[in-house]
Amino acid sequence: MDEKTLIAKRVALELRPGNLVNLGIGLPTMVASHLPAGVNVFFQSENGIVGMAPVPEPGAENEDLSDAGGSPIGAVPGAASFDSAMSFGLIRGGHLDVTVLGGLQIDEEGRLANWMVPGKMVPGMGGAMDLVSGAKRVIVAMQHSAKGTPKIVKRCELPLTSVRRVDLIVTELAVIEPTDKGLVLREVAPGVTVADVLAQTGAELIVPSAVPTMPVAA
Repeated sequence: MDEKTLIAKRVALELRPGNLVNLGIGLPTMVASHLPAGVNVFFQSENGIVGMAPVPEPGAENEDLSDAGGSPIGAVPGAASFDSAMSFGLIRGGHLDVTVLGGLQIDEEGRLANWMVPGKMVPGMGGAMDLVSGAKRVIVAMQHSAKGTPKIVKRCELPLTSVRRVDLIVTELAVIEPTDKGLVLREVAPGVTVADVLAQTGAELIVPSAVPTMPVAA
């Protein structure tokens, strides 16, 4: 199993039947394809749809159906489409149960930076700031490091997306929960040791006496 699939499968276990869930651009969109059997959720995209389905089979794409990043999506029977004002009303109004976002950096306080890399051209901040501030639960799905550099750090060097603490971090190495006391190591991935996680983390982790192995969706 590749690293991104592992992350997506573990995040999928956090979703509950009936949840209204926003999936960010990139890795988070993979979560829709790995829901456990019997778990039916409603996927929302900030460009204006509730009832988003996984990417259709090649050749079945509809140019009028795309996610916020412009990638093709499907739609479940009964899906609703609407304008951006309505979409952001759902987000800012606190109606989203969960948002799953990618991350560039997360600091020891659980604050996320994921919208801009200084010196690089970006199309805009998108909906990340609204999503982190408005969703009831924020899960960050990202790889643990970038080119050998830890992405979980003492202090974010990149601009923060929100001052709000995220609720959970899922990487290919671990599941980490930001708390009032700091970042708590909740699980390690199959074949990964606590020492492996600590060696690739640039922030201090609170390590319980027993750290279980990460389960993944079937």
